[in-house]
Amino acid sequence: MSHDLNQYENPLISRYASPAMSEVFSPQRKFGTWRRLWVALAEAEAEMGLPITPKQIDQLKARVDDIDFDAAARYEKELRHDVMAHVHAYGDACPDARGIIHLGATSCFVGDNTDLLQMRDALRLVRDRLVSVIDRLGAFAVVYRDMPCLAFTHMQPAQPTTVGKRACLWAHELALDLAEVEHRLATLRARGLKGTTGTQASFLELFDGDHEKVCQLERLVCRKMGFDDAYPVTGQTYSRKVDSQVLAVLSGIAQSAHKMATDLRLLQHRKEMEEPFGKSQIGSSAMAYKRNPMRSERMCSLARFVMSLQSSADATAATQWFERTLDDSACRRLNIPQAFLAVDAVLILYQNVTDGLVVYPRVIAANLAAELPFMATENILMAAVAAGGDRQELHERIRRHSQAAAQVVKEQGRPNDLIERLAGDQAFAGVDLASTLDPAAFVGRAPEQVDEFVAAVVEPIRKRYPEALGATAEVNV
Repeated sequence: MSHDLNQYENPLISRYASPAMSEVFSPQRKFGTWRRLWVALAEAEAEMGLPITPKQIDQLKARVDDIDFDAAARYEKELRHDVMAHVHAYGDACPDARGIIHLGATSCFVGDNTDLLQMRDALRLVRDRLVSVIDRLGAFAVVYRDMPCLAFTHMQPAQPTTVGKRACLWAHELALDLAEVEHRLATLRARGLKGTTGTQASFLELFDGDHEKVCQLERLVCRKMGFDDAYPVTGQTYSRKVDSQVLAVLSGIAQSAHKMATDLRLLQHRKEMEEPFGKSQIGSSAMAYKRNPMRSERMCSLARFVMSLQSSADATAATQWFERTLDDSACRRLNIPQAFLAVDAVLILYQNVTDGLVVYPRVIAANLAAELPFMATENILMAAVAAGGDRQELHERIRRHSQAAAQVVKEQGRPNDLIERLAGDQAFAGVDLASTLDPAAFVGRAPEQVDEFVAAVVEPIRKRYPEALGATAEVNV
């Protein structure tokens, strides 16, 4: 193994997240982006008439990805400033351009703009993974659109739904999350060229007080970065409210995934559904028979971690004194990448699980049948009244029979015998009790709601992002 086993290894990298998400927050991507920003700045300044030569720009471009990290580390140890360390390392590699690197800029020109570019790329990866999971859940919902199953409110048996309709509940929450991701991507801006406290004073000096040239320079650099524009005002940094908003989106995705994974864990406990289980997978080191919902449990664990990071982003946004304080730096280095890495891992698990969900129709039917007599009592009451009975008297008889049947189930562990009790009561002699127990009669519009949801929500998402539909989701461990 190439890594040092005497050093802590972040499991988000080694175990959970994808290489694609890890690369977004890698040192090469980060500092390569710094250099691309310096190139964009130099190009724009040259286009605006400042004395920067094509030779200098060509030299900068030639060494964008050739980063001497050891040299940068030596400079940072001496200077105690990461941006200036990389300015010096870049200058060593591009001696002709040394004097124009970072011209007019402050550290947040590279730091903040790079953070925004990384978040944009990471949000796009998250968006595509969300689309993949929504697509899978939509396909699953169609297959099981009309399979009746027991529904629960208060974790107590309630009016039946269908397996497919329940999957639509999961998919709908992700669709809401996707809308938030799309909104953040649509409204994300560059920090742009704002100078030391956001006043653009240094750039105004470069252009001898010409305000329009400063504005034009910022527009040029933003376009070179792939942004339409910059935030209209900043302090030294872009508002940390943006980080809070982005982490709120990631927390929302984590909430949705946690909810689904919890539902699946409960369904696996009931033996109605379960996550995929490998042929050689071990559920317990001691109990060989066990099939634990490992992936769903991991989804919940990682989702909980993501949700915990939201409070840090909120606190950072709230405590940025005046134009900025540096107490945001260390926590942002941790929170932003790790929130994205963990959400990436959660969605990999989510897709992997939905790709291989196992459904046990007979168990679902048996569990429903055990509770259905209680749920059928309203229909039975209406049928008995239609046959000439007194509604209040029939209601009382059903109440007594229901309580007696429930007592048998709870205290003696015997099957629900409510229908047998009603069949033996002459007050219900005119009712076809068997016909009142068709599970499909209790699911309302659940099958049609599946059809409508897939058509109105899932299909448009598929059409917007066709390139995201074929993605695979392999779980490393």
